[in-house]
Amino acid sequence: MQYIGLLIAAVLVGIDRLTKWLVTSNMELKDSVHIIEIGGREILNLTYYTNDGAAFSKFEGQTTLLIVVTSVVLAAMIGMLLFKKVKRTPFIIAFSMVIGGGAGNLIDRIFNNGLVIDFIDFRIINFAVFNFADICAVCGAALIMLLLVRDEIIDKRKKRAEADENSKEGSETAENGEN
Repeated sequence: MQYIGLLIAAVLVGIDRLTKWLVTSNMELKDSVHIIEIGGREILNLTYYTNDGAAFSKFEGQTTLLIVVTSVVLAAMIGMLLFKKVKRTPFIIAFSMVIGGGAGNLIDRIFNNGLVIDFIDFRIINFAVFNFADICAVCGAALIMLLLVRDEIIDKRKKRAEADENSKEGSETAENGEN
């Protein structure tokens, strides 16, 4: 399953590259195309921007740092998959999403003078323009966190049930000894 996870990551990188190529081939920088409009209000646009920072323009101008950190994280995650440290399918899928998203933006940084191509302009709220790779990385990271929280809850319930069972057995032994 780990190799399928890496294949999923590669497919996600391919989709990211395709979407960015379509934007850069058909739009000029800062051009915007309305996709969804309701009652005269723009909800979703394709708007071609570039970004030299991380999410929400954090670490602007820190291209080398972003390349190094992203590369280390991706290498660690890929290594965890290859050496089968991640075994459960939901985690493998989540890792695949983070790897695909991280690699998609890393390719931009390396081959586009430190600039990442962004184009999804969700205007129902005041939100940053982002891309397919961002969606993959954020959703994958959120899935990892949800899975970890779920596992923690399950583990605590299991420990509580075991403690209750041990307590019950102790009570029964004490009662039987008294009779």
